[in-house]
Amino acid sequence: MNAPHLSSNFDQAELDKFAALATRWWDADGPQKPLHALNPVRLQYVAARAPLRGLRVLDIGCGGGLLSEALAQAGAEVTAIDLAPELVKVARLHALESGVTVDYRVQAAEDLADEQPESFDVVTCMEMLEHVPDPAAIIDACKRLLKPGGHLFLSTINRTAAAFAVAIVGAEYVARLLPKGTHHYQEFIKPAELSRWLREADLQLEDVSGMAYEPWRNRARLGSRTDINYLAHATKPSQSTPA
Repeated sequence: MNAPHLSSNFDQAELDKFAALATRWWDADGPQKPLHALNPVRLQYVAARAPLRGLRVLDIGCGGGLLSEALAQAGAEVTAIDLAPELVKVARLHALESGVTVDYRVQAAEDLADEQPESFDVVTCMEMLEHVPDPAAIIDACKRLLKPGGHLFLSTINRTAAAFAVAIVGAEYVARLLPKGTHHYQEFIKPAELSRWLREADLQLEDVSGMAYEPWRNRARLGSRTDINYLAHATKPSQSTPA
């Protein structure tokens, strides 16, 4: 890695896989086409639950900056982190071209939590938990990063037969919407597991909503079905629990 003192909570093969997509991250018809469709829905979900204008927001696992830029355009003061230098470089260049201000960093969530505890009103971590060795450690870092009363927003994929059929077989092998090997079924996360990790981090789960992608229309929408993609909203108590 190019940056010193990075957390060990990453899989280098996963970083390399997404770094290889860096140059086409902002191509709406490229390998990240589904992500472009999901992004407005992710922003809608966050904005409906936290007034973004003027808030300090951290986007963890920001990739090439799709959500980071959208959050900034909604009026938030955005810091965005990722462990793939190639992706952060692309994100910075696109922000310059777009005239959007985002503080992009090659940094791990755990390390930023050590440096800036209780600094953010909102933390987002989208489509990342299923790609790290220890998702619970990321959630604990999110708790430490949040101000008391802050909001955490997560999205991931459920570990179900439907998710295997749609997210892996359908998206990667049949429709070829995603590069083969993008996802690994055993790393998908059930809502009950996510809920347990949130409880262990002393965070309050407020909502779980499904997020459906319709490839034939290249559109995404919120829904009640959580058996494939889902979003979650949690809050940190206004008063921290004594150690």
